Amino acid sequence: MPILLLILINPEKILSGSIELLHRSTTMPLFTLGQESITLLWLIQVFGLLIIVTLLARSLKRFLKNFLLLKLKINEGNREVISLLVGLGVGILGFILVLKAMGIQLASFAVIIGGLGVGIGFGLQELTKNLVSGLTILGEGKLKVGDLIEFNNKAGYIREISIRSTVIQTFRGSDLVVPNTELTSVTVENWNYDNCQGRIEIPITVAYESDPVMVTETLLESAFMEKNVLRNPPPKVMFKGFGEHALEFELWIWVEKIYQRLSILSSLNFIIQYNFQQRGIEIPFPRRDVWLRNTQAIAPETNDLSIREESPETIQLASRTNNPTLKQLLKELPYFANTNDLDLRQVIEMGERKHLNTGEILVKQGEYFRFFCVVLRGNVDAIYENDKISNRLFVFESGDYFGELPLMLDIPYPTTMRTTEPSLLFLIPPECFHELLHQYPHLADHVAEALAERQDVLNCHKQKLKELGLCNDNDFNHPIIWIRQRLSQIFGLIQSES
Repeated sequence: MPILLLILINPEKILSGSIELLHRSTTMPLFTLGQESITLLWLIQVFGLLIIVTLLARSLKRFLKNFLLLKLKINEGNREVISLLVGLGVGILGFILVLKAMGIQLASFAVIIGGLGVGIGFGLQELTKNLVSGLTILGEGKLKVGDLIEFNNKAGYIREISIRSTVIQTFRGSDLVVPNTELTSVTVENWNYDNCQGRIEIPITVAYESDPVMVTETLLESAFMEKNVLRNPPPKVMFKGFGEHALEFELWIWVEKIYQRLSILSSLNFIIQYNFQQRGIEIPFPRRDVWLRNTQAIAPETNDLSIREESPETIQLASRTNNPTLKQLLKELPYFANTNDLDLRQVIEMGERKHLNTGEILVKQGEYFRFFCVVLRGNVDAIYENDKISNRLFVFESGDYFGELPLMLDIPYPTTMRTTEPSLLFLIPPECFHELLHQYPHLADHVAEALAERQDVLNCHKQKLKELGLCNDNDFNHPIIWIRQRLSQIFGLIQSES
């Protein structure tokens, strides 16, 4: 009660007393640092100034990284390094100036600071390593934000590179915070985000009874059935060796989006298993042969052959005769009839099969279609069209081919190619067509003779060929010689004139 009365009687005196008490508390020496007496007010001032210096250093770093250095078109990694070093330098210099301005002489604490530095260095070795690794990653620029990387069975996109760690977004959507030392101490596979093309290698084993050419054909056909597999470069089948229980192959495919490899691999496994089953190709498992000495004891009593059932292999073989393989179809062609299986495997690797329904258009007149096309089954009409007429010039049947003229002259198709019944074509791209003519010179002769017979097609391009300086009137009087010369000029072939 007396205190309350005192406050009511003289409030100004109480307020001035409180202020004086607060001033004494903040200015009362707590301890001595060198020659400077440390008070609570001194500590508040120092911490306030250090916070201001920190904010200024961070603001300067952001300004350099996101504005000034960006205007100077410095890459992101170098921007991070430069802005970080400048920010750290300004911050450290500001801290030193603040301490000096507050009366602290750092020279007298050199020994203490050195000892603390050694102790802190031992305690923060990992942090120091990560800092140095972060500067290395940012400075070299070999890893950038947005890159797709793979390391230690981990894969994902780099979202952020900081001094201590790197944030990687995985395909599952989660974020990995990886210490920078881990990225600099292991082998990192970098799929640059500008080009995510990559190769997928699929190991395959088949039974020793399998035909290697058939296996190659089936694997390539399976690869072309997957829409994500690139045609250029084309898939390849590698015969790796002879395993303990199986022949070992490896299918190489190239895809546009390597980060989708798991789903692509799954799809291909389904396709390969289905095609192997259709072709009767067995995927082996470890087996042991058992030899019986007395087979009479377990022989059946009857010799009636009529009760013997057909084996599953026989049934599968009978069903496959209605679906001939590419190897069988190519063997039916006169220019591949005498080719052995080893050479035929190379031909199979050059192209892909394409199924067309009745009335389906392969390519329209005036369009580019850079493939040499062999008709394996069915019929394909070559139709010349204009505003007035639609005239069928040729019919390509099983064993015929077309597309050599557009490939030779790099011109669009002179006719529309349309099927008249379900058809099967073998498409060979330009680089493989080049290789094919080198390996089979007699095919180049065959191509020249067949093309010379198509005078209507040559006449369609007569004027254009003259304008391009590719031929003259005399060349059309001897088309076979001219075509052979063109083949020799384009593909480096030396053909004998007949």
